[in-house]
Amino acid sequence: MSAEKLKSRTFRLKVWGENACFTRPEMKVERVSYDVITPSAARGILEAILWKPAIRWQITRIDVLKPIRWTSVRRNEVGAVMSPRANGLFVEEQRQQRAGLFLRDVAYIIHAFFEMTAQAGDDDNLRKFEEMFLRRSEKGQCFHRPYFGCREFAANFEPLSGRIEDLKPIDESRDLGFMLYDMDHSGEEPMPLWFRAKIQNGSVNVPLFNSTEVRR
Repeated sequence: MSAEKLKSRTFRLKVWGENACFTRPEMKVERVSYDVITPSAARGILEAILWKPAIRWQITRIDVLKPIRWTSVRRNEVGAVMSPRANGLFVEEQRQQRAGLFLRDVAYIIHAFFEMTAQAGDDDNLRKFEEMFLRRSEKGQCFHRPYFGCREFAANFEPLSGRIEDLKPIDESRDLGFMLYDMDHSGEEPMPLWFRAKIQNGSVNVPLFNSTEVRR
């Protein structure tokens, strides 16, 4: 089967929410968000709606629908992970107060397609998963509630079809610098992947996973 036949149609999913934090990994103490949603966070939203070993999502473009606004918050976080051998975790002893610079009132259109993987079975095909994704997204079904970077920042979603002239990206262009693209799990240890992100007329074009624009 040709590579083109292993590629689904392009889907457009509108996502929005009150707050978001797509944390910059170079910030060690405070949580500081990227200016827009990262490709890995966008993929996570799609996988919350439909994930199967037989498919892999590829983000192609992100439209920014609302002006980029910020809010500064101080919040309590637990500074430890409970060990399986431990009897419990005393939260008051591990509580840490951290400052965060988050996004507020966000909305995006995620453009994406999926590819069939080597784990696809004989009964798996593009149409089956295309219809499954459309059905689940139209009904608001998901394996877990999708979120914008942090689980407390829930993401609403709806699929888009037909003409969407009323959903125009913001009239802005800027260079966002290097942004986290995703994590590569093909080796013994997960490795971060990066790309040079730019907002051009309100949209961020996302390179393909195996593109030379994606760097290790």
